[in-house]
Amino acid sequence: MPVRVSPTDRIRRHIDDLFAEDRPLPEILEDVARLGAQLLMQAALEAEVTEFLGRERYARAALAEDARPGSRNGYREVTVKTTAGPVKLARPKLRGTTEAFASRLFGSHDSRTNALESLVIASFVRGLSVRDVEATLAEALGDQAAISKSTVSSVCQAIKDEYRAWAGRRLDEITLDYLFLDASFFRMHPGSPAEPVLAAWGITTEGKPAFIGLGPGTGESFDAWKDFLADLNERGLASPLLVISDGAPGLIGAIEQIYPKALRQRCLVHRSCKEITW
Repeated sequence: MPVRVSPTDRIRRHIDDLFAEDRPLPEILEDVARLGAQLLMQAALEAEVTEFLGRERYARAALAEDARPGSRNGYREVTVKTTAGPVKLARPKLRGTTEAFASRLFGSHDSRTNALESLVIASFVRGLSVRDVEATLAEALGDQAAISKSTVSSVCQAIKDEYRAWAGRRLDEITLDYLFLDASFFRMHPGSPAEPVLAAWGITTEGKPAFIGLGPGTGESFDAWKDFLADLNERGLASPLLVISDGAPGLIGAIEQIYPKALRQRCLVHRSCKEITW
């Protein structure tokens, strides 16, 4: 891989490579979750350096109005302790600076934090609210160690942009034998009612798992599922051989309208759970 590729881009490529592996989907998703946390930590660290120098990577100091003396000079590997185990990051090295750079997230020795895990949770579960992320970090690290609004905003915006690009990607090259559809409910704010997140994943004709789509829904209604599936179809996802779902009438109706030629099967796990409840 070229040296000029940033550490964040390397992590993104690693995530893409995981979905191309011939492994069970649950194992892949566990690794993706771990790399997602690593990606956010790396992005936050690099955003701090960008703020410290006053310019982006490879930007010339003479062209940046608020630039400080100094420049990036490669990376050194550091390890951050988290509740999920050690995470390796590439910490930017600086030269020619008039003052030393000290990360407000990790400190001088990069040995502590569960704050970034809180940042991951706050970012995704609380809707990428800058105020919530700042409050989470202040609680975990103390007010003096909280990162600035500009750093939080840049990290959150990068995540938003990446999700929008992923959610809008073309699906023409994916051919599915099996498409699984389901919704999970999450509380986006303390005390608020749980809201659904619609998900689609499948198995390709080559037998490989594929994460197809993820998006918020107003409920598990016919209209919510129809809009979700219509978007997948418009982006090029052809009809699968078989669609597996629960027995929700709205979901079944949406499947029959958007993918009428696909066979449909009731999920055995949902069926078993319902029988046990009865």
